[in-house]
Amino acid sequence: MCGIAGFTTNRHHPAKPEAALSAMTNALLHRGPDAEGAYADPAVRLGHRRLSILDLAGGAQPMSSADGRWHIVFNGEIYNYIELRRDLEARGTTFRTQSDTEVLLQAWAEDGADCLPRLNGMFAFAIWDSREKRLVLARDPLGIKPLYYANHRGELLFASELRSLLRYPDFRPGLDPSSVNKYLAFGYIPAPSTAYAGVRKLEPGQMVTWSPAGRRTEYFWDLPIEDNPVGAGTFDESAKTTRDLLREAVRYQLRSDVEVGILLSGGIDSSAVAALAAPLAGRKLHSFSIGFQEASYNELPFAEEVARKVGTQHHHQTLTAGDVVGALPKIYQGLDEPLGDASLVPSWFLARLAAGRVKTVLGGDGGDELFAGYPSFQAHLLVERLSFLPIGIRDAINHILQRLPVSHNYKSVPFILAQLLKGLGLPPEIRFLLWMGACGNTERNDLLSPDVRNELQRHNPFEDVTRLVRRSGLSGGLERIFYLCTKLYLQECVLMKVDRASMAHSLEVRVPFLDPDLVTHAFGLRTDYKMRGRQTKLILREALKNDLPESILRRKKAGFAMPVASWLQQDLKSWAQDLTDTSLVASTGVMDPIAVQRMTHEHLSGQADHRRSLWAVLAFLAWWREAKP
Repeated sequence: MCGIAGFTTNRHHPAKPEAALSAMTNALLHRGPDAEGAYADPAVRLGHRRLSILDLAGGAQPMSSADGRWHIVFNGEIYNYIELRRDLEARGTTFRTQSDTEVLLQAWAEDGADCLPRLNGMFAFAIWDSREKRLVLARDPLGIKPLYYANHRGELLFASELRSLLRYPDFRPGLDPSSVNKYLAFGYIPAPSTAYAGVRKLEPGQMVTWSPAGRRTEYFWDLPIEDNPVGAGTFDESAKTTRDLLREAVRYQLRSDVEVGILLSGGIDSSAVAALAAPLAGRKLHSFSIGFQEASYNELPFAEEVARKVGTQHHHQTLTAGDVVGALPKIYQGLDEPLGDASLVPSWFLARLAAGRVKTVLGGDGGDELFAGYPSFQAHLLVERLSFLPIGIRDAINHILQRLPVSHNYKSVPFILAQLLKGLGLPPEIRFLLWMGACGNTERNDLLSPDVRNELQRHNPFEDVTRLVRRSGLSGGLERIFYLCTKLYLQECVLMKVDRASMAHSLEVRVPFLDPDLVTHAFGLRTDYKMRGRQTKLILREALKNDLPESILRRKKAGFAMPVASWLQQDLKSWAQDLTDTSLVASTGVMDPIAVQRMTHEHLSGQADHRRSLWAVLAFLAWWREAKP
């Protein structure tokens, strides 16, 4: 796992290109503390920071092909590199190292972009063709690893993180109000947009080719989904295939020249990974969990039960509000783009805990999207029926909800019902994503400053939903919801959170559920194999019935949440009040200080439960305090 950065120099180059590249790669030190490398060409500069996982001695980057034509900087892992290497050797290719980087480089040299669909892994890379003077950027199909780029003075800049791009001399992009509008809706900024005008995120499964002739963007992979999939077997057969594919993904992702651990929440997904990994590892694995003193948020007993069952050496930390208060400045100082998901905080502590013992871990992310694990999927079916209620009745229900006493429990009934109702009357896809997001439409409009609100009158913050619906070709139904949940919530929120939290501690997180073969299988399953009535993850529970305790298999989805609502009224109160200072809010140029202070006061005084929307606002301001010029 690494950090990459670079820029072309066809028409323009900084006065000191070596210093410029060094500044960009130094900003990625946390992603690769083990080594640094650079490549210089009259037309390009490539930089690399390395976290050594495979071929510790021979995998240094940038790496060049033997003939000197191809040069690569690569962030990620190619899990099937052994099999790809055998195929290339059978075709006459020779290798100088044991690294997956060289396998990727040689696969590209032999087959070009045609090699991309054969890669089983997580990756973001740049390959320079010194003969054709062409630079190619590519990002893995599920968007596990990030990659940003920008056109500056006719040149291409790229980096693993925004903070690295901002180190390029005289590159000072401004805050993009339309992206902030999207952020307030989703709690994250969907690709290809970023917080800054003119800076883009490469989308998952996408590649960009840059040459003197111009820039070309194309997709090499998308989620394999269709309307009303019928699957390829009975429920029992599909359950067996599910387990076989997950086990094979875990086997691949245990490949490492350093010790691999497990992030274990006690939910079915991470427990499945732990149960399948333990007998394959050939040694006792370390597992890691975070818990809370507040009972409704604490999953430690379940994680410890799984650890005992599968035989891992378990480590945990019980997180307190005091722990969080001390770490918040560091957490948001290390975040290069705003993210409103409060679970970033316990994820950061979990990564720190794991990084004290291992350099790479397996996680359970992706299982909820593949196998319909979120309660929001059930809510979608319920509200499809409620949508037929007259508007007057819905307004009356909402009025009653506002009069209920505020509860800060994890599954607060007033909070859940308010979330359900805030999307009524909207298209189902937008309604679903609002449930998973930050602010409802009314809140979002109130939070924007009057000038920005006026500027964005014709801007649709859900334009990415419309674009993706069109791209999917799906007619509707749950399949379209599954697609959007993966393309937006998983790829743009969950995976970003995991990447930034883990790389802050130079920890690599691997995600077996996002193995491309397993993803293809899951998206081809019949919907009633995944959920039926109040039951979720049916086929995954069946697949693992002999691997996990019944108590884990029966568990409802909990989520990796922390007690935001109550902590904001207590230990985090001063932090919230400090962030919502009028001068800081006004300095954003996009948020209304009066609206922000009103929302803050209502929550801190117990008049309302704004836990999700307020945290998104506070997270943005915490990021902005560090990022503003």
